[in-house]
Amino acid sequence: MKIAVIGQSLFGQEVYKELRKEGHTIVGVFTVPDKDGKADPLATEAENDGVPVFKFPRWRLKGKAIAEVLNQYRAVGPELNVMPFCSQFIPMEAIDFPKHGSIIYHPSLLPRHRGASAINWTLIHGDKKGGFTVFWADEGLDTGPILLQRECEVYPDDTVNTIYKRFLFPEGLKGTVDAVRLIAEGKAPRIIQPEEGATYEGIQKKDNAKINWDQPAEAIHNWIRGNDKVPGAWAEVDGQKVTFYGSSLVDNATTPNGQPLEIPGASKPGLVTKNGLVLFGNDGKPFIVRNLQFEDGKMIAASQYFKAAESTTVELTEEERSFAEEMRVVWKGILSNVEDIEDSTDFFKSGAASMDVVRLVEEVKLRGSGLQLQNEDVYMATTFQEFIQMLVRKLRGEDEEEEMVIDYAERNVNNMTVRMPHQLFINGQFVDAEGGKTYQTINPNDGTAICSVSLAQVSDVDKAVAAAKEAFENGEWGKMNPRDRGRLIYKLADLMEEHQEELATIESIDSGAVYTLALKTHIGMSIQTFRYFAGWCDKIQGCTIPINQARPNRNLTFTKREPIGVCAIVIPWNYPLMMLAWKTAACLAAGNTVVLKPAQVTPLTALKFAELTVKAGFPKGVVNILPGAGSLVGQRMSDHPDIRKLGFTGSTPIGKQIMKSCALSNVKKVSLELGGKSPLIIFSDCDMDKAVRMGMSSVFFNKGENCIAAGRLFVEESIHDLFVKRVVEEVKKMKTGDPLDRATDHGPQNHKAHLDKLVQYSQVGQKEGATLVCGGKQVPRPGFFFEPTVFTNVEDHMYIAKEESFGPIMIISKFKEGDVDGVLKRANDTEFGLASGVFTRDINKAMYVSEKLQAGTVFVNTYNKTDVASPFGGFKQSGIGKDLGEEALNEYLKTKAVTIEY
Repeated sequence: MKIAVIGQSLFGQEVYKELRKEGHTIVGVFTVPDKDGKADPLATEAENDGVPVFKFPRWRLKGKAIAEVLNQYRAVGPELNVMPFCSQFIPMEAIDFPKHGSIIYHPSLLPRHRGASAINWTLIHGDKKGGFTVFWADEGLDTGPILLQRECEVYPDDTVNTIYKRFLFPEGLKGTVDAVRLIAEGKAPRIIQPEEGATYEGIQKKDNAKINWDQPAEAIHNWIRGNDKVPGAWAEVDGQKVTFYGSSLVDNATTPNGQPLEIPGASKPGLVTKNGLVLFGNDGKPFIVRNLQFEDGKMIAASQYFKAAESTTVELTEEERSFAEEMRVVWKGILSNVEDIEDSTDFFKSGAASMDVVRLVEEVKLRGSGLQLQNEDVYMATTFQEFIQMLVRKLRGEDEEEEMVIDYAERNVNNMTVRMPHQLFINGQFVDAEGGKTYQTINPNDGTAICSVSLAQVSDVDKAVAAAKEAFENGEWGKMNPRDRGRLIYKLADLMEEHQEELATIESIDSGAVYTLALKTHIGMSIQTFRYFAGWCDKIQGCTIPINQARPNRNLTFTKREPIGVCAIVIPWNYPLMMLAWKTAACLAAGNTVVLKPAQVTPLTALKFAELTVKAGFPKGVVNILPGAGSLVGQRMSDHPDIRKLGFTGSTPIGKQIMKSCALSNVKKVSLELGGKSPLIIFSDCDMDKAVRMGMSSVFFNKGENCIAAGRLFVEESIHDLFVKRVVEEVKKMKTGDPLDRATDHGPQNHKAHLDKLVQYSQVGQKEGATLVCGGKQVPRPGFFFEPTVFTNVEDHMYIAKEESFGPIMIISKFKEGDVDGVLKRANDTEFGLASGVFTRDINKAMYVSEKLQAGTVFVNTYNKTDVASPFGGFKQSGIGKDLGEEALNEYLKTKAVTIEY
């Protein structure tokens, strides 16, 4: 069709471009005159394409169409007028001229919010649903028949900017183009607008945007966000007009600490806190604003209200002065209408618009060593001098946010002072749980409390998920180059290495891990894991796929690997930091954000890890840590509609419940590493010394609290007695004691309930008739110690032959000489399939057995040999999906196929 585009702005520009791509002929663009010597983006685009552009100051004079304007319009011969964003009054002589008439894009669900400030009023009224309408123009104000409507959810803290960027711009663009397509196909409806529910509100201007404080908090919040950024809700503060931006509702469970600020007309003083300015409605409920702007145009963080006058001017070095002059040239290129860029030149008062802010941010990134500004930074430093001062401070690292406040629990232990965060970690801050709820985390070495830890509630999960979603969809993390993301993860690994002795000490006192093992495996492998996945960040690739061509045209099909979004991770208590690393490293490398629940009994290394993510420079909201109960926090994660993936390590029954909840909520992607009863087959032709040594390790490594522990050893009859004798001799040499003692071989079990379960497990084994060779009892000393235990003569039907102990209990059964297939049948006679092992010098036998064993991992003449590059995960009821290796990335990526015809 021949189309006239009547309108302006970036939206009008994008509609114009898409209509051309659809094959329509744009016969003319009718837009507004240049402002301050700068053309509208729509005009610039069309002029570059050689399309006729008309910049009429007006179409009507004294209520009548201007004949000259109409003649020029009619001369282009349009068949349809498309009006994507038009601030001018267009006469009906032009509206009705094309044979298909005129269509208009309007950013509300008509008939609601007719008028020029529809988005503002959608928010001011607190509408739960928003959207846009493409309608047929008539002589009324937004009253014409509806052609197409699309709706979206309005979030509680949406602003005009966020809802526009998230939905009204991208989906409005698609909807406008779809409407033209329907007209071209002769399928466009004309649905008469109902008058019921119709509203009309006037244009929001600065004069009528003053805040009325005599309202509930939610109504004031809606007023502020509905006027954010234009025209800006304001109030009198300290005798001057102050505009409020970045409002959000907050939980009113506790009153925050802050410096009082009198607000005339408000029900109570505001509070200037480290997070912003907390304000109150007449219902006593709080909300918070993040930024304030004064009458002179200067914008500050609301948290800095009482410090705004304290800042001093930074003296620039020669190199910094050179950089400042380079930026002066950039400003001149943007503000082409300004003759000279003085220190006092104001970016916005000189005519800069939102698109110019985006350009300036990108120019700084290109020229300032990759310095990533936020748009808000430009709004807060509007004069050239303020802008340069802000840049220099950021480049020097002096303009960082206030150092994170952490209420550490400190312990002098292991010849060092360990400093342990113990609050929830949400959106880059350590915060109390809702209602201030806490619990005690216990040292298994002596049963004493280490410290109190915040106990997350359902509302805390919702806050963490909201922070993670914001970081993924709108934050720096979602825009970051993969290589830059990798650099952050490398830096995190370096910080973990710097703190590895402290981390190992915390792991030891919180989980009972022997310190030397914690240092090498719990922490050492965690560091390796993050380094391994950091290297994957810029190597996540799709592929091109040859498909049947749509002759005479051709096709190109390719795939993209994209992050899933907000991911939940729930980890167990046996390797607290390592289990975090196995899942979180792959998740972050893929570009996702994380809400992680550590085991309730071992939260401390996860919280220390959270502190290190801040030191590494991870943006707020990317990592969130929530200690809490699985029945509450884990269940909410499974049910939450904004979580798109859940990774879990734990028991099979809980894994089944999670899988069910994830399916019922929103069909989340799920990976599960569940229970095991791993068989270890020892043939008579084995290296006996190695079989004994590795057999011991397969069971007693990490006190038996090991998901791949050999749950059952099958020993060939001819060597059975010798093997048992050798094992018992080695068990008697093991030193049980304080996990921080470097000579300790065997530390305490993780917690009291688990110790009690092991005592009961051993009692069941004895009652069923298995032979208890050694151990089987709690060690008579403080703490949660259990003796290394060996059972023999264990028959296949017995409870201890079928069920996992998850402790230092060796279960030995013998098998007949040479009966390879028989022992394989017994080894595979389980619903678990996590790991397995075989010891033999016969390579043919080893290969045959490894092929037949039904397990995700098979060890041959070794055990517990995991590596960050090798995939790890089980078969059958031991779970689905993989940790570690390249395959782990697949758990946190989605594949998109794109087909292009040309």
